[in-house]
Amino acid sequence: MSTTANGNDSKKFKGDIRGPGVPSRVIHIRKLPNDITETEVISLGLPFGDVTNLLMLKAKNQAFLEMNSEEAAQNMVGYYSTVMPIIRHHPVYVQFSNHKELKTDNSPNQERAQAALRALSTSHVDTALATPSPVLRVVVENLVYPVSLDALCQIFSKFGTVLRIIVFTKNSQFQALLQYPDGASAQAAKLSLDGQNIYNGCCTLRISFSKLTSLNVKYNNEKSRDFTRPDLPSGDSQPTMEHPAMAAAFTPGIISAAPYAGATHAFPPAFTIQPAGLTVPALPGGLASLSLPGATRLGFPPLPAGVCVLLISNLNPERVTPHCLFILFGVYGDVMRVKILFNKKENALVQMSDSTQAQLAMSHLSGQQLHGRSLRITLSKHTSVQLPREGHEDQGLTKDYSNSPLHRFKKPGSKNYSNIFPPSATLHLSNIPPSVVEDDLKMLFSSSGAMVKAFKFFQKDHKMALIQMGSVEEAIECLIEFHNHDLGENHHLRVSFSKSSI
Repeated sequence: MSTTANGNDSKKFKGDIRGPGVPSRVIHIRKLPNDITETEVISLGLPFGDVTNLLMLKAKNQAFLEMNSEEAAQNMVGYYSTVMPIIRHHPVYVQFSNHKELKTDNSPNQERAQAALRALSTSHVDTALATPSPVLRVVVENLVYPVSLDALCQIFSKFGTVLRIIVFTKNSQFQALLQYPDGASAQAAKLSLDGQNIYNGCCTLRISFSKLTSLNVKYNNEKSRDFTRPDLPSGDSQPTMEHPAMAAAFTPGIISAAPYAGATHAFPPAFTIQPAGLTVPALPGGLASLSLPGATRLGFPPLPAGVCVLLISNLNPERVTPHCLFILFGVYGDVMRVKILFNKKENALVQMSDSTQAQLAMSHLSGQQLHGRSLRITLSKHTSVQLPREGHEDQGLTKDYSNSPLHRFKKPGSKNYSNIFPPSATLHLSNIPPSVVEDDLKMLFSSSGAMVKAFKFFQKDHKMALIQMGSVEEAIECLIEFHNHDLGENHHLRVSFSKSSI
């Protein structure tokens, strides 16, 4: 058999028929998801060296990747033999090919592959363009789990030495400024990491070049670090919060592993190899699946077991009900029990199904307006909400929802995990029956006294729509009132907060 893999007739191309054997620059990748992109395949190889060629066999869910050296290929195969790469929930298999090089043709498929290679190659820098800034601006969207300065350093250190980093909140978004020694490292990091998720389905990195060319760091603490100046004082390490929902990002020890068993990082763990600021060689395995005991490597020790009861204060005693708290807090986790305190009805206890969900609800709902009052939320000293003893009625102030059919997160791996957003004026509606039209929904939401500013059905799927209310507070009250509303034809409306606006 020829030692050259030829892409001229990729439909007939048989791929490798024998298992991994003699080292080769060419890597055979199998069991790829159907909608795999060239960029995702190339990203598997980039942490280990330059990728010099790519042959995609999409019909067979396979690809061949040619590395710039046999050593790079050996590092890649060795690493992925210990840490299974996961692409969009699919484990993929990496082995040496029995081909020694790749030859590709000019078919549209291969032209796409070559274009992706040119875009992602760190050596492909258009000299006509100005050198990019060595400083990156990083925005973390959909901040379901807190992201620390150390975690960002681990992720970005794979592409060059991180000299300085500052984390902060702006416009209620968790952001960072991060400085490399040169623009090439910053460009490589941006090309590989922009749009990737730190955790499965959430904490998405949006990366752009900063106008700054250097960062001025005065303190070494959890919100700023200068690795070239270990002598800097720690200063006041408690950051001032611009928005209560962001406080979680700086509170140590509030992540308790992955959202569900088996969740893994959405990009190859190899991206997070080198401990920040150290000059030691990169060691694979810096970030394996968060469901493993090694989760604390990220510097996120779990919350103490059982801290899943929240104390909510400053409620409106005239209007609050257990059901209203169940629906609102149920956006961020499965609510087990709710108790409005008998002698102090502006206070309530809400028991979530686990500590991660409790932290999530506290992060997103603290400071939000409900019935004209600003919610204050803290962790309760109680480990569970007690139900009233039989024969001791409490005017319906305590409710048990542990068997409620309305829980959004009961199913492991539910897509609801990736659709958790802070309260917003725009609501996402789903499960709309075909007979219900725009005016029906506008009228329904206006019936609560709220103002409907805009409405839009999803183009491809009329079961879903966006509706924009007059304010975030109105949207919160409409979500409480109309989530699970019976629209007829056995359709109950599903309402959640949207990340988009109309």
